[in-house]
Amino acid sequence: MIPMAQAYTAILQGVGEDLNRDGLQDTPQRAAKAMEYLTHGYHQTLDEVLNGAVFESDSEEMVIVRDIELYSLCEHHILPFIGKAHVAYLPTGKVIGLSKIARIVDMYARRLQIQENLTQQIAQAVNEVTNGLGVGVIIECQHMCMMMRGVQKQNSMMTTSSMLGRFRSDINTRNEFLQLIRG
Repeated sequence: MIPMAQAYTAILQGVGEDLNRDGLQDTPQRAAKAMEYLTHGYHQTLDEVLNGAVFESDSEEMVIVRDIELYSLCEHHILPFIGKAHVAYLPTGKVIGLSKIARIVDMYARRLQIQENLTQQIAQAVNEVTNGLGVGVIIECQHMCMMMRGVQKQNSMMTTSSMLGRFRSDINTRNEFLQLIRG
């Protein structure tokens, strides 16, 4: 496999750039490091992200973390999509450390993705960890592949959802979640 810096060198040459130009001399290495960071979710596991932060709790009320900012790269164009995730679950004896929900979002977002799959992956991971009565995830993002190229629609927003357990089967639970994230 070609090291990423060499691949970026080929890309820059392919667009007609002069790699000896002052501003581009270290760009292939910088771009490779940036890509490694932007895709570091491939090198993380759910257990590592949680780091044991699952705690016993008597709470049975909905837990919501809303407006979790996220940054990802679409797998079709390798262009960013940026937005926020809202994650909720109904605990049954276990709760997750607050920051761990955001870390779960980041772990999956920091991979080449489509938003639909990202939403499902987060919901399934939270469900696996909590073994709760249900999980709800809503993600709202703007996609640079729609804004910078193609149809060039600057104000478009994509919304996806995944409702598991009681969030899917109980309209009251789903409505409570939707109402609370709209704040």
